[in-house]
Amino acid sequence: MKNFKADLHIHTCLSPCGDLDMSPRNIVRTAIEKGLDIIAITDHNSTRNVKTCVEIGEKHGLFVIPGCEVNTQEEVHCLCYFPDLETLNEFQRYLDEKMPDIKNDVELFGYQVAVDENDVIVYEEERSLYTGIQDDIEGVQQKVHSLGGIFVPAHIDRMKNGVYGQLGFIPFDLQYDALEISRRILPEDFLREHPEIASKKILRSSDAHFLNHIASVHTDFYMGGLNWENFKSQIVNCNG
Repeated sequence: MKNFKADLHIHTCLSPCGDLDMSPRNIVRTAIEKGLDIIAITDHNSTRNVKTCVEIGEKHGLFVIPGCEVNTQEEVHCLCYFPDLETLNEFQRYLDEKMPDIKNDVELFGYQVAVDENDVIVYEEERSLYTGIQDDIEGVQQKVHSLGGIFVPAHIDRMKNGVYGQLGFIPFDLQYDALEISRRILPEDFLREHPEIASKKILRSSDAHFLNHIASVHTDFYMGGLNWENFKSQIVNCNG
């Protein structure tokens, strides 16, 4: 058994407001330099920059979890993690069906581009990745679990785009696997305000849109090795 450091909320240059320096190779290099063992790539409403990150991570011994940060129709941000790229591609097909046809405002939100391992642009998303998809939080959760993934409401301490801020409560029947608290508050401080979630698995990640934010906070995972089965077990089996 060994302790592994994880930052499970990192955006690439594909995300709106993501810095163009957030390319797969720069993210992997920075994560390793900062002592991380595990990262998750969680761009807004898209998975199209994940594959390159996974491939570069494999070359350099960094465990990269395929993921996405979905903005639901209630404007709640939710982190979704998947076991492999095949499953991730299936989730992308779901996102393509649910994305509203709203053009990205480059002047306001910046470019939304995917790049290869040499930082060459290979795809530009013209639809806005900032807007909510056409499905509610329960629908997203059900889709993620149907694919064997992990579902985590993101930065629940934030008024904007957090589940408490948007809905006022966590829906009673929402089958989440863990909850994320942002780097802006200590978990113990937030749990004093919300003792009802004290028994739940709490993650803390950077929500990095810039390289210098990577590993600004992290979550420790104590497990036998770096693989999806151990990672998932550490989350879903740690709730009371």
